[in-house]
Amino acid sequence: MKARAVAVASLAPLLLSAAVGCTSAGGPAADKGPDPKGSAATGGASGAPGSASAPAAASAAPRTGTVLEKSALEQGDLVGYQISAQGKNPNAPVGQPQADKKACQPLADVMGDKPDPAARETVNRGVGSQTQAGLAISDSVSSYGESDAKQLMARLKAAVAACGAGFNATIQKQTGSYREVKPVAYQAGGDDSVSWTVVAAAQGVSAHVHLVLVRQGSTIVRLMALNVADAQRKAEVPHDLTDKQVQKVKQTIR
Repeated sequence: MKARAVAVASLAPLLLSAAVGCTSAGGPAADKGPDPKGSAATGGASGAPGSASAPAAASAAPRTGTVLEKSALEQGDLVGYQISAQGKNPNAPVGQPQADKKACQPLADVMGDKPDPAARETVNRGVGSQTQAGLAISDSVSSYGESDAKQLMARLKAAVAACGAGFNATIQKQTGSYREVKPVAYQAGGDDSVSWTVVAAAQGVSAHVHLVLVRQGSTIVRLMALNVADAQRKAEVPHDLTDKQVQKVKQTIR
């Protein structure tokens, strides 16, 4: 399944970091319920970053660093999730994908290392659900100039409207397709938000991906979800995860 997840996410480096740790197609172990704090040591949770043999400290998000780092989710923030600050898998492409249609470049950018080139700093997290089998989420928080953040949201909304038929994108000589781009109603809080779904295909594998971006002042929260156990299953970014991440940004960045 790891190889399949890598193929699905080859044009979404951040999704790859959330997906590569998947070690089984099942949910939490049958003899016990999810760890109430989303213990990083519970490696059997499907879609969870990290491996069963890795120590908890290795996959837990740090509690120190920049203000932006402190605004990102960390292990124990939310019941039922594993949250990892580990870097991307070394097989993941690096950079921003290039779209074959100018109008769709904002959507290609979002699938890269940061929401777009104007981001000043980006902090990434990989999140695995302990209650929804195979659900993997990439969570990032990026700092911007406020005008750049507003412009990004406007460009994304325009691109979602213009690119329903899809587009191709290339990164490090790897090309994949994004089809069936569809806007999705999604209550996300913050000052502004945009959400859409897309079918991503690369290396002969396709997957349904759900994306949510939220602007809070000059900070952009980006969440991307797919199911690494069943790529054809339509995934949704959990609302409790979005709410918690946006709340933490509001509390930390003033």
